[in-house]
Amino acid sequence: MSDTRPEYPAEAIFLEHGGQLRMSEAIRLGISRYMLYSLRDKGIIEQVSRGIYRWAELPAISDPDLVTVSLRYPRAVICLVSALAHHSITTQIPHAVSIAITRDARIPRLDYPPIRVYRFAQQAFEAGVEEKVIDGAKVNVYSAEKTLADVFKFRNKLGLDVFLEALKLYASRKSADLGGVLRYARICRVDRLIRPYLEAIV
Repeated sequence: MSDTRPEYPAEAIFLEHGGQLRMSEAIRLGISRYMLYSLRDKGIIEQVSRGIYRWAELPAISDPDLVTVSLRYPRAVICLVSALAHHSITTQIPHAVSIAITRDARIPRLDYPPIRVYRFAQQAFEAGVEEKVIDGAKVNVYSAEKTLADVFKFRNKLGLDVFLEALKLYASRKSADLGGVLRYARICRVDRLIRPYLEAIV
C-alpha cells in the first residue's frame, strides 16, 4: 500500500485548512515565505491571486471570483447584484464582485477580480448574513430576502428594473418569504416604499 501522507508539513497544513490559505495565515501557521514560494515553484500549490495560495490538485473552483474576494477580505459580505447572481434571481451578469463593508472599514484593494464596494450602516451590515462554504472557502453572502431589500434601497444606482426582475424571480419560488423581505426592508429603512411592490407581486 502506497504512502499518501504529504511530503512536507506545509502540505499537511494546507490540506487541514481546506487547501487554500492567505499568505498571512500560512506564515502564522508556520510556513515560511521560502517554503511557500518553493511549493508554488514546484507546482504543488498555485497562486490564485496576490497573497492567496491554493492546493494545485483540488478540483477547479466553481466560483473563483467570490472565493478569491472572500479569502482576501473575510469580513466583507457579498451583496447586491453579486448576491442576486449567487441566489439565481437575476439575469444580470456581474462585471465586478459587489461587497458590503461597514462605514468605518478600510476600503479593500484587489488587482483581480474587480470589486465594487458599498458601505452599510452597522445594523444593515450585520443583518441577513449567511455563511456559505464554496470550494472549501468560507463566503459571507446576504440571504435572498436581505439582498432584495438592499437592491431596492440602492435602486437609484442599480436601476429599479433590476429589483423588479429579481423580485419576480424570487416570488415564483415555493420558498419565497415576502414577509422576510419586508423585515429586512425595515432595517434598511425602506419598508414603506417597498411595501406596494411586495403587495403587487402576491
